[in-house]
Amino acid sequence: MFNRLVALVRPDALKWTLALIAFVGVLWVGHPALALFVGATMSVALAPAMPAIVERGGKLCLKSAIVVLGFTLNIEALWETSRDYSGLVVVFVACTLIAGLVIGRLMKVDDDQSRLLSTGTAICGGTAIVTLAPVIRARPESVAICIGIVFILNAIAIIVLPWVGHQLQMTQDQFGVWVALAIHDTSSVVGAAAIFGDRALETATTVKLVRTLLLIPVVLVAGILLRQSETKLRIPAFLALFVAASIAGTLLQPSAEVVAGVKSASRFLLIVALFFIGMEIRRSTITSLNGRAIWLSLLLWSFLLPVTLLAAMFW
Repeated sequence: MFNRLVALVRPDALKWTLALIAFVGVLWVGHPALALFVGATMSVALAPAMPAIVERGGKLCLKSAIVVLGFTLNIEALWETSRDYSGLVVVFVACTLIAGLVIGRLMKVDDDQSRLLSTGTAICGGTAIVTLAPVIRARPESVAICIGIVFILNAIAIIVLPWVGHQLQMTQDQFGVWVALAIHDTSSVVGAAAIFGDRALETATTVKLVRTLLLIPVVLVAGILLRQSETKLRIPAFLALFVAASIAGTLLQPSAEVVAGVKSASRFLLIVALFFIGMEIRRSTITSLNGRAIWLSLLLWSFLLPVTLLAAMFW
């Protein structure tokens, strides 16, 4: 009788039940790094059949968290932060791209992987990788390898960098600028900054979005150099909505209670997004990692971490 009952329980149903329990636990604890790690652990350990809603839901929640956060930011402060650090961001992106391509050539890393990792490290991680991939006609396996490497580095950063920031007694603004430059993906930038503090989150989000915008000229130049005339790009809608939300918040001047509620909503959406993003990592992604590509990423990141730290503290 017991065996019959067990047979009635579909394996995928059991896996998703465990994932749901983990998800509720993550929401209750409310820690960004934990959300990312638990999501990844559930995906790798249980390997449930992944519905499309998980990937779409993670991206939608992340974009929504950023847009909602914009409502709490004064548009004048947003402009000042963008203006003050845009030069640093441009220099960082240019130097990272050049360094990554040069190191990749010296290490004889596959051209596709070198270009994808350099662009992902310079601008916005997985988003940059999947945007550039069709332009350079990268092989699917190269894309998977690069996304896997970036995910692992993001997971390390969201834990280690807030701890380092506290040990160095960095200010909120300094830490926000540092993680906005040093961490690949927007999700992990926002997650690490949220752990450190509200002001760090505001600064990191603004600087990171300036950095993300540079994906447009970089991919266009890549298309021209590789003679891909059909390359088409557009400014992400959520960036425009983020600015619109900031303008609305500035004009409406909400009370402190409303601002606190909006920040809580943004953090909730961020937790959900990080859990879903963690769920996107697959066993196949980890097992496909390539030695030279890993070393390229580690060398490039090891160089950038102290350089961006100094830039954030003394710019």
